[in-house]
Amino acid sequence: MKKLILTTAALAVTAGFAMADTVRLGTEGAYAPWNFVNDAGEIDGFERELGDELCKRASLDCTWVKNDWDSIIPNLVSGNYDAIIAGMSITAERDEVIDFTQAYTPPDPSSYVAMSADVNPETAVVAAQAATIQAAFVANNGWTLIEFASPEETVAAVKNGEADAVLADKSFLDTMVGQDGLVMLERMEAIGGGVGMGIRESDGELRAKFDTAIQSMKDDGTLNTLIAKWEVSSQW
Repeated sequence: MKKLILTTAALAVTAGFAMADTVRLGTEGAYAPWNFVNDAGEIDGFERELGDELCKRASLDCTWVKNDWDSIIPNLVSGNYDAIIAGMSITAERDEVIDFTQAYTPPDPSSYVAMSADVNPETAVVAAQAATIQAAFVANNGWTLIEFASPEETVAAVKNGEADAVLADKSFLDTMVGQDGLVMLERMEAIGGGVGMGIRESDGELRAKFDTAIQSMKDDGTLNTLIAKWEVSSQW
């Protein structure tokens, strides 16, 4: 559940969603197990399966659009797709620009991965993906931060010695532990909120449809089953 920090002062809503049209779901496709591109070149992961089920329950015809993380909100606002489903935490800052559905996962703890279990993040060089709450957390604590455009680059920086540790969602780092000697530190950080779908502020009807679908999956237990299958967070 990555957490984008918005730097744009204002974004104008330039496109709306017509309920008769196909709903385009925007995701990063680079944050396993939340979302990734599989060997067949298709969007896969927890959010692909979740999004398809939500669209089915909402009686919506949906397609998927891959978009880089750093422009994922601006491209929603400008109309390149109709909803974001990309491990995005619900924050007050983002809510000033877009709307959110109710959360579909609880908050996921942020963890550290390093080449040694003895690394102290407070005195180390910590890598984080740019424009995330993890990056802001390190900077706000006055620690040494090095930022990268993609999550894979943050891990590579630790492997090649450019950084001492990487701070990211635990569910993402779980997939990295053991690679080339990477270990998970015991320390974890409680930052960010639950993860929801981002919707343009003008698309209240679409948000309501997804809210209803998310709630139905919570009520019948299928959302917890999906969370457990992909091990993305704690359950409801």
